[in-house]
Amino acid sequence: MRLTCPACGALSSLDVLIGHAGAREAVLAALKLPAPLGDLLIQYVALFRPAQRQLSFDKLARLLGELQPLIEAGQIERGGRIWAAPHAAWRAALDDMIAKRDKLTLPLKSHGYLLEIIAGQAGKAADRAEKASEQQRSGHTQVGVSAAHRPMRPDAPVIRNPAAAAQAIAAAKSIMKGN
Repeated sequence: MRLTCPACGALSSLDVLIGHAGAREAVLAALKLPAPLGDLLIQYVALFRPAQRQLSFDKLARLLGELQPLIEAGQIERGGRIWAAPHAAWRAALDDMIAKRDKLTLPLKSHGYLLEIIAGQAGKAADRAEKASEQQRSGHTQVGVSAAHRPMRPDAPVIRNPAAAAQAIAAAKSIMKGN
């Protein structure tokens, strides 16, 4: 049975693949990766293939072996910081790289750009979380009701329009005074 690797373009038989140390390592590394990322990772490692040549099995095994522990850990280190890298982040970053393949300088030399994309996504998510936390601390909530306008009792109505509430209170006081 002859197989063609979609990532490196190598043409070989299954028994040769299992017998070749680099090919065996590449297959084992691929089997350890999460299935939902498999197709994207194959397209991604193809970005490392030199023009007019095949990607060696040893290099393919090394590339997949470098990614596997990062994907499993669910985090990466970039710029001296640890960033969350769940499977969704890997999927988005891989999609981004594959979509931009025509704009990249190929063949790729490292995973640096991929990791920068993931770190950038994590940084944006951290910024959004910090902004939401700041809004909560300052009394602003998602629906725009500040802590100053919250009812003291849980069963009391929420004042959504302070100006209208002030007018209603003034009108009620006027009625109570008999004016």
